[in-house]
Amino acid sequence: MNHASSLRDGTLPWYRYPLVWLVILIPLSSVVGGMVTLTLAIRHADATVADDWYQQGKAINRSMADLDQARRLGLELRLYAGEPAGLRLTSKVPMPWPERLQLAFRHPTFAERDIAMTFLHQGGGRYRADGGALAVNDHWVVTVTPEQGHWRLRQRLQPQQGAP
Repeated sequence: MNHASSLRDGTLPWYRYPLVWLVILIPLSSVVGGMVTLTLAIRHADATVADDWYQQGKAINRSMADLDQARRLGLELRLYAGEPAGLRLTSKVPMPWPERLQLAFRHPTFAERDIAMTFLHQGGGRYRADGGALAVNDHWVVTVTPEQGHWRLRQRLQPQQGAP
């Protein structure tokens, strides 16, 4: 049966029926959508936030005790962005200032953006970064611990809080 005979019979070829295209396009769009989803999942895979998550989970009680100790001491933190970065630590209770502070800047969603810095004591609760500038252009969860680790201070840092 050729095209001319089908036109005489009043029947159209299969590709002229809209319902046929609808039946073809629904599964085809699912296949294309699945391939796009797979490509996005491979290119933008979730990063491992912490390799030792189990050990961190077991240490949650110790971590909470460290946070409570910082609260009892009345510790407050003020960060200063720039070159070099600085911070001011204040306490409501008299205490000896640690010589070094470890700061961990953790990004809430992208582990590859996490930063660790060491701050050296300059006197009177003032600290300067041991090399490196601090660009506060994103949201961070900042964790401050002294070398001895007997307290821990954690706070959220918004972009506008970086400079005095």
